[in-house]
Amino acid sequence: MSHVPVMLDEVLHALEPRDGALYIDGTFGAGGYSRGILSAAETRLIGIDRDPSVLPAADQLTRAAGKRFAFVQAAFGDMENVVKELGGEFVDGIVLDIGVSSMQIDQAERGFSFMRAGPLDMRMSDKGPTAADAVNRLGEADLADIFYVYGEERKSRRVAKFIVEARKDSPIETTDRLAEIISNSLGGKHSKIHPATKSFQALRIFVNDELGELAKALSAAEKLLSPLGRLVVVTFHSLEDRMVKTFLRSRCGMSGGGGSRHVPAVEAGPAPSFRLLSRKAVVAGAAETDVNPRARSAKLRLGVRTEAEAWSDKPQHPGHVVSLDRLEMML
Repeated sequence: MSHVPVMLDEVLHALEPRDGALYIDGTFGAGGYSRGILSAAETRLIGIDRDPSVLPAADQLTRAAGKRFAFVQAAFGDMENVVKELGGEFVDGIVLDIGVSSMQIDQAERGFSFMRAGPLDMRMSDKGPTAADAVNRLGEADLADIFYVYGEERKSRRVAKFIVEARKDSPIETTDRLAEIISNSLGGKHSKIHPATKSFQALRIFVNDELGELAKALSAAEKLLSPLGRLVVVTFHSLEDRMVKTFLRSRCGMSGGGGSRHVPAVEAGPAPSFRLLSRKAVVAGAAETDVNPRARSAKLRLGVRTEAEAWSDKPQHPGHVVSLDRLEMML
């Protein structure tokens, strides 16, 4: 049975694939969105993913779709360079599914989940520092910032303190040991949400520079999309959704305050590069959430490209934490 991505029907409805058009699936994964797009119309598609484990699925789709499909192993933040290297200039639609995939979580050796004992890795690619490098090398203040900003963990300082104390005995190298340390730091009580959930999320976001990649991808999409081209982004937590919402609202000329729901506030500045068909995010229906709990937190946002030039300013991700480059220099 093939993997079915979250909100596939809603994504295809928002993207409106059409014959002869060129699309990007920036988070290829198991290829669910890509297969859906290629089946919906006689489209051409570029699949992008930095995870080497997706190569068998990409090879399979290449054999099935032929010249209509091309796959490139890269981060989706580099999609502008990917398109140029393939000889293109503009595309008609881009879809992004932000966050970790279920197949990555299911692989214990990838170290994404505290539910499965494994090496503390968390990298979506096979390059760069691991989560183990982060918890064993970074200072207490830097770890606390990561947990607070990326995990929205209110007791981030306490978590960081326990980690720094624990690593004095021996390096923290496995998911189960880190989960136990975090759980102990927060009292060891388990509710519906495991105590380590927020901190594991924060480490994953940091190790993969997920918000930095999202900022780069939004900027690239603005440059790559042709007039009436569509940007469809599915997010799974508030940090990602806030970034996408803020980006699209700003590119539509909406300010953060003033105006009303009938007459939105408009900032003086460049001509709007996107327009919104709806200011509200689309959420998964009950039929999907009943069989796929992960879909409950999913939000889909859609922006339609105008004929205006891309704005010169870059999207910014929230908060300030130690850079991944600084950790790499420690190794």
